Amino acid sequence: MKAYVVTTGAIFGLLVTVHVWRAFAEGPRIATDPWFILITALAAGFCFWAWRVLRKMRTS
Repeated sequence: MKAYVVTTGAIFGLLVTVHVWRAFAEGPRIATDPWFILITALAAGFCFWAWRVLRKMRTS
């Protein structure tokens, strides 16, 4: 279970990083696309959630 949480957290974190990089590379036009914003926000939320679950797994 721990390996799964680490892997999914890292993948979602990489997705957010690539989306932020793409927004800077392509300019503000891509940041106005609602699907792009939604997917980036969901990936950021899942990344945060995975790392939070991992932290709780370590303390309990």
